[in-house]
Amino acid sequence: MKYVDEYRDRSLVKGLLAAIEKRSRRIDREIKIMEICGTHTHVIGRFGIKKLLPAQIRLISGPGCPVCVTSIHDVDKALYLAEQKGSIFATFGDMLRVPGTHRESLQKSRAAGADIRVVSSAADCIDIAGKNSGKEVIMMGIGFETTAPTVAAVVALCREKGIKNFSVFSAHKIVPPALKALIADTSLNIDGFICPGHVSTIIGTKPYAIIPEAGRAAVITGFEPVDILEGILMILGQIAEGKKEVAVQYARGMKTEGNPRAREIMYRVFRTGDAEWRGLGTIPASGLSLRDEYTMYDALEKFDIPPIHSVEIKGCGCGDVLKGVILPSQCSLFRKTCTPINPIGPCMVSSEGTCAAYYKYHLEP
Repeated sequence: MKYVDEYRDRSLVKGLLAAIEKRSRRIDREIKIMEICGTHTHVIGRFGIKKLLPAQIRLISGPGCPVCVTSIHDVDKALYLAEQKGSIFATFGDMLRVPGTHRESLQKSRAAGADIRVVSSAADCIDIAGKNSGKEVIMMGIGFETTAPTVAAVVALCREKGIKNFSVFSAHKIVPPALKALIADTSLNIDGFICPGHVSTIIGTKPYAIIPEAGRAAVITGFEPVDILEGILMILGQIAEGKKEVAVQYARGMKTEGNPRAREIMYRVFRTGDAEWRGLGTIPASGLSLRDEYTMYDALEKFDIPPIHSVEIKGCGCGDVLKGVILPSQCSLFRKTCTPINPIGPCMVSSEGTCAAYYKYHLEP
């Protein structure tokens, strides 16, 4: 298949649904499958996939939105950095409206006069730094293994070119340690994982070995209805046959070895360390911080951030939604005080957020 409409072909969808129905009959219990990608969550919602599946198959949205898993403490740090005199704070658009401890946001800080700019890539910051030599350009680095290499490449380029008025507040995270934490949580009992296609183009299949080793099924899928349904069918096959592995449905978009060059630049500039995830707490070796030879580009080293007491917003269930403990509709704020116009938590803010998907596609009453 070459064109996107082929991955939405009704006859293929019907055939896959029939195969899923048949295969699920071989498994006499509820089957919990978690997708670890915000794009998957929105595709599942947009095409009504949950409603098409047999009742015994339960799809659960996991921590696949990098904006959403950014801890409120990191949001508060970003707010502090963005308000420093003589600085330009650069960020991706979704972060603008994420509330901090006191319901403040980068958007409100910008309205109050802070120089906060939305960028589409880390490379945009080089241009901003060149045009504003008298100011420090601080970029908030968020995202998983998909975006971290691009930020690393910009940091390396700045050192090569001698650009000194640029720094990164790294809130990057890597996916496999979070999967390990989810597997270790016995209250979740996930049977299989739909692994993220974009991240997998970088890391390949090897880091997901922790999933079958723990007795769970794993399939890396693409982002269209046929992709996801085929991925579910493959997961059911692994469960029914008792043969767990890391299967690849998204062969057209990734290689099993991933992208070694991207990983090389990422780990040349960054090193792993403990990181706080919203909903999941502190996960060992799940964050990326700049190595010692690049500390001159570390915003946390350039600016003396005072102790910040961060407090989760009262009533917001975003953390439990990200963990798969509750559905968005089970949060007392969902569709009431928390809406896309007035988001209380990041899961309603981000274009990849689970709450935003459930609100937009009416996945739950």
